[in-house]
Amino acid sequence: MDNAALAHLQAADALAPGSVVAGNPYFIGDEAPVNLWGWVRSLLERLGEPGPSRVISYPAARAIATGFECLYRLLPLSGEPLLTRFTAAQFATSHYFSHEAAGRDFGYQPTISNEEGLRRTVQWFAAHPVS
Repeated sequence: MDNAALAHLQAADALAPGSVVAGNPYFIGDEAPVNLWGWVRSLLERLGEPGPSRVISYPAARAIATGFECLYRLLPLSGEPLLTRFTAAQFATSHYFSHEAAGRDFGYQPTISNEEGLRRTVQWFAAHPVS
């Protein structure tokens, strides 16, 4: 059973009048923090795709994104900018959200490791090639 589905089922089982679970939000994620770009490079390598050839600083990416957003506001361009300030910020930061509260309140512990999840992701992409 995958981690998110397991967590939903465990939380549902723990619901009862007066339960600490009722009305509380929970994060479900990796067991430990994962470096974003280490993970992305590993995924691309396993897919046989080249990784980034250059790196730019977050301030530079934010400035470029601001320029794209201004262009899309000023010109009649359809769709979304190629880069937004939000996207630049997300790719500049490794995120980790502890699931400690889920473990404490309804016994959640991941059953699928990050490595296994990555293996499954690569397997899925191999079965569903992007054209």
